[in-house]
Amino acid sequence: MTNTYRKTPEALNRLTDIQYRVTQGDGTERAFDNEYWDNHEPGLYVDVVSGQPLFSSTDKYDSGTGWPSFTKPIEPDAVATKSDRTLWMRRTEVRSSGADSHLGHLFDDGPRDAGGQRYCMNSASLRFIPVGELEAEGYGEYADLFTDNTTTTDIQEENA
Repeated sequence: MTNTYRKTPEALNRLTDIQYRVTQGDGTERAFDNEYWDNHEPGLYVDVVSGQPLFSSTDKYDSGTGWPSFTKPIEPDAVATKSDRTLWMRRTEVRSSGADSHLGHLFDDGPRDAGGQRYCMNSASLRFIPVGELEAEGYGEYADLFTDNTTTTDIQEENA
């Protein structure tokens, strides 16, 4: 089964003012004053407009910036980037590939051991789905990202 993630008038009507300003008006929410910057729960982050899976909590880290930061998207084609020359500087804007929602920006100051990238996202552009709700929300295929792949045999071999 394939999902088509896109922007619809109904989805746009469900957005709060801040969600609309960020995703449709290329806005930015305040650092340290947003829903997910300090969220440490396991789960999936999806586009608030289309529901497209974007990031996993397994790739989230504390960048100290006050916004949710990730080392990579859940799938390489989940996001699109483009040059952003606003605010008198050159940055790389990150947008969802399905609904073209503005998500945030990409910087090259992320953890070196994880590729060196920092996807600095706005909480207002995301909806968080806890691991326990993935199946009910239609994202069960991503549950394997959050299971411990260590088997009893692996543990026994380590202890031998």
